[in-house]
Amino acid sequence: MESRIQRVRDAFASGRSRPLRFRLQQLEALRRMVQEREKDILQAIGADLCKSEFNAYSQEVITILGELDLVLENLSEWVTATPAKKNLLTMLDEAYVQPEPLGVVLIIGAWNYPFVLTIQPLIGAIAAGNAVIIKPSELSEKTAQLLAKLLPQYLDQELYAVINGGIPETTELLKQRFDHILYTGNTAVGRIVMEAAAKHLTPVTLELGGKSPCYIDTDCDLDVACRRITWGKYMNCGQTCIAPDYVLCEPSLQHQIVQKIKETVKEFYGENIKESPDYERIINLRHFKRILNLLEGQKIAFGGETDEATRYVAPTILTDVDPEARVMQEEIFGPILPIVPVKDADEAIKFINSREKPLAFYIFSHNDKLVRRMINSTSSGGVTANDVIMHFTLSSLPFGGVGSSGMGAYHGKYSFDTFSHQRPCLLKSLKREGANKLRYPPNSQSKVDWAKFFILKRFNRGKLGLLLLALLGIVAAVLLKLRLRCPVSSDDHRSHGPALSLRVRPDTTEERSYSNSWLPLPNYSSVKQLMNQSF
Repeated sequence: MESRIQRVRDAFASGRSRPLRFRLQQLEALRRMVQEREKDILQAIGADLCKSEFNAYSQEVITILGELDLVLENLSEWVTATPAKKNLLTMLDEAYVQPEPLGVVLIIGAWNYPFVLTIQPLIGAIAAGNAVIIKPSELSEKTAQLLAKLLPQYLDQELYAVINGGIPETTELLKQRFDHILYTGNTAVGRIVMEAAAKHLTPVTLELGGKSPCYIDTDCDLDVACRRITWGKYMNCGQTCIAPDYVLCEPSLQHQIVQKIKETVKEFYGENIKESPDYERIINLRHFKRILNLLEGQKIAFGGETDEATRYVAPTILTDVDPEARVMQEEIFGPILPIVPVKDADEAIKFINSREKPLAFYIFSHNDKLVRRMINSTSSGGVTANDVIMHFTLSSLPFGGVGSSGMGAYHGKYSFDTFSHQRPCLLKSLKREGANKLRYPPNSQSKVDWAKFFILKRFNRGKLGLLLLALLGIVAAVLLKLRLRCPVSSDDHRSHGPALSLRVRPDTTEERSYSNSWLPLPNYSSVKQLMNQSF
């Protein structure tokens, strides 16, 4: 494995991943792969999660196509250096921030959305000019095998490598040195990834999870709220990192919520949910048994049916859930929706803040002031008001966690930034050395005064201040460009402050001599006094 990663590192060192044209070619090839092998991709996702082709396409493939379109359209702008603001000392220099690739990136994908959660960060890494090691989840075996087969057919095989395997292979991977690691998965493994990365001081982006709360206010359209919650909670059989994990509401709403979700489940999946092509299954037997254990001792208001042979767990609602119950201590990651009664929004805020910061927070209310108060009073990776999941679909928003729900973010331009180093660049000239006397020994109070003027003085007094700043800039530019160098007495230095020796080039039509002619800069205290009077 070490030699394989070294080959990828050598390929990056060749520099061929850096040119914009190459990046665009690779992204175009990736789009061609998705379009040409769409059927294979849908079948692999379906085999791993019992997902219909429609759900696989709408939840994963279409997201990738949209991301590729966005990046291909904007990448030429993203890679362009951004000019930086300058002060009086650097006004004639060039200052900018240049995005540059980090190097060799490791992307560890997740099994619950095995295609989109692996390919979407890959798009950002390629766009930023990196080489990439892709490690799909071994739990979504069919998709992992397909990616290992397809990616080398469409992408540069030396720069982008797929490594499949389970815990031993991942453990060995994490022993290697990378320039960035992006991991999507649970918090426990996230800690392991971060610990391994720390040995090499490797930066990480951790897309984890947590218990994402959903508060339902009494002042809301309960029919619409329950319809949207049902969709977001039970899609992919509840195996979505930003699914609403539990509901907080006043006791008077609890029965109504149960009834409306029951009606919506029947509308979405029919009378026989188990036979619905739109309802998925739990990924494996271990997770199936984990979810069953969460139901022990709970009051099941709806659902609860299971089938171990097919790993089927029906959409389930729990009522009057004790906050200390096991189902409230870990991310459910399954089709179980606990309802925890609270007195009001203030109690809901306290409840949320007493726990680890979630990946998402959902609020349903007609009251805009309440929505904004709850947003401002809590912390979460993301927020959606009066809907669920949908902030994930907006590429103009960063997607990521906070606290135990993760660190860093990606999607759209944020992916490019995550996999780029924003390199500050200052390009100076070897000319105009006189201006640098301020920072060279021997030091003096006059140099300190001049430094304060050039570096610390702020112009924030309207048009007059801007005009004076422009005039000072012009004067400074003229003084720095004129290079009249003649001796000066120490008395001149003491009386006028730091002097700048300048020499004027002879006129083209008439030779002019400025020998022994000095142009000292004005005393700082005089300038300061004048400026204070002017403002």
